[in-house]
Amino acid sequence: MKRLLSLAAIGAALACAPAQAEDINVKIGVLTDMSSLYADLGGPGSVVAAKLAIADFTKDHPNVKVELISGDHQNKADVGSNLANQWFDVDKVDMIIDTPNSGVALAVSQIAASKNKLFIGSGPAASDLTGSKCNANTIHWTYDTWMLANGTGKAIVKTGGDTWFFLTADYAFGHALERDTGEVVEKNGGKVLGKVRHPLNTADFSSFLLQAQSSKAKVIGLANAGGDTVNSIKQAAEFGIVKGGQKLAGLLVFASDINALGLQTAQGLTFTETWYWDMNDANRAWTKRWQEERKAAGKFPTMVHAGVYSGVLHYLKARAALGGSPDGKTVTAKMKELKTDDPLFGKGEIRVDGRKIHDAYLFEVKKPSESKHPGDFYTLKATIPAAEAFRPLKEGGCPLVSG
Repeated sequence: MKRLLSLAAIGAALACAPAQAEDINVKIGVLTDMSSLYADLGGPGSVVAAKLAIADFTKDHPNVKVELISGDHQNKADVGSNLANQWFDVDKVDMIIDTPNSGVALAVSQIAASKNKLFIGSGPAASDLTGSKCNANTIHWTYDTWMLANGTGKAIVKTGGDTWFFLTADYAFGHALERDTGEVVEKNGGKVLGKVRHPLNTADFSSFLLQAQSSKAKVIGLANAGGDTVNSIKQAAEFGIVKGGQKLAGLLVFASDINALGLQTAQGLTFTETWYWDMNDANRAWTKRWQEERKAAGKFPTMVHAGVYSGVLHYLKARAALGGSPDGKTVTAKMKELKTDDPLFGKGEIRVDGRKIHDAYLFEVKKPSESKHPGDFYTLKATIPAAEAFRPLKEGGCPLVSG
């Protein structure tokens, strides 16, 4: 009888013990530009950002086992598509993130939808990802062309820059940025005098800049990014375009671009971003970790890097909440259901069309004399509240939006 009582006591004790958390295995792929004009704004820095998010999440959730892989899409849609297909079909990747280059991102988004996986775009800009090309397996995280146009275009027109000429990267991203900014310019009383489109990753902007100069437009809108923006601004200085009275509008400018240009060349540029490394203590603390992990004290993370961190963190929260091995649509729906909250972007949400919503900021690049320390690049000119920063839900044409 005494032995039976002892066994019963042990059984009761086991029943009262906390349940062992279910092991959850996750595989994430950072698909990015590791070697070309977008490598500084995404690339290895995005891989580091994903590592930091995984480390922060698994510290408190040791039952979540995360494997991270990365790949170079080389800014070619076919290369990116092949990698995405291999990762989903062979390597059993659950989610792909980053992917600067809207052409590649639009292709990966469709692949994720066809295989019921998940794609989170932190690097691409084309607002079509949550507009006519939206789907239930894609989330557009950090910024988009509508946000850039609404922030920068409107601010410049309102301060007198009412005639524009666009210098545009000739692919999906550039076309979307030119389209969205042109609409904002005209809606606010300005006029678009013309445009010229250049191939991606161009070394010589001479002929394009001459056309922009001869247009006599007050503002030359740079609808390009990364190395193309850096080269076009440098060569515009050589042509004396700004000294001649025309203003350059960097429609998509990153901290990595300012670092490459230097304040002497970049001073006075006005543009919109959703995250700046030197804006508050939390961003500075995360930047220090990023620089140490990246082994690059002289580099500064961009909003794309911050978006990768934030996106991975929220994805892992959804996976932990769901448990098991849910399909892409189920995880996406859970991510939309949960409010977003992280140290870099604060509180936010993901709309039904896949658009992540948070504040945006209008910045101006400082003069060299105004900069107090390395990386002290920007003066904050205005905060654009989250509710106003992104295209209204019903104006995007996303099939997921009813009514």
